Amino acid sequence: MDDAITLECLSGAALLPHLDAVAALRIAVFRDWPYLYDGDAAYEREYLAAYAKSPDSLVVLARAGDTVVGASTGIPLAQDSAEFQAPFLARGFDVSTVFYCGESVLLPAWRGRGIGHAFFDAREAHARALGGFAWTAFAAVDRGADDPRRPPHHRGNDAFWGKRGYVRQPGMTMRLHWNETGIGDIDHPLTFWLRPLDEDTRT
Repeated sequence: MDDAITLECLSGAALLPHLDAVAALRIAVFRDWPYLYDGDAAYEREYLAAYAKSPDSLVVLARAGDTVVGASTGIPLAQDSAEFQAPFLARGFDVSTVFYCGESVLLPAWRGRGIGHAFFDAREAHARALGGFAWTAFAAVDRGADDPRRPPHHRGNDAFWGKRGYVRQPGMTMRLHWNETGIGDIDHPLTFWLRPLDEDTRT
């Protein structure tokens, strides 16, 4: 990872002083393709409050000097909302065995420096340290390949996620509402990606 970056791992209430910084990052990064999220700070604080309430959560802050340039979150799936749990329950998973990797957001100038891998390393290590987890998972928004809003030279993260051992799970999809730039509040499909936390959990 880039030596100019330092990582700080926080859990539960330790996140509270950093809510605004993480909210600002989410709004800035998710405004771009593929999320096109027209966010607001009030909603972000409410969303992130769930992480601050959980003693088992993890928020990884990436700093360049004193500036937070990236953040990554994770929480036991059993402590997340029903929308996130439903696809797992429908597939027969015990949600208490899944650690959910919420998101990784990183300002463009700092991408391609190994920070994304460091975010996954930290969250997977946290899940192992907590104990009892067989799986890590995250969800990514589904967009049509022919969507005219797709930037012409956009490179998705599928190859990166695959190298980390994550596999997309067709049919394990949830729908979430958010304000989309230029459209307003609509629901969006997001499909889960899974990996066994350790190889001997693979079935």
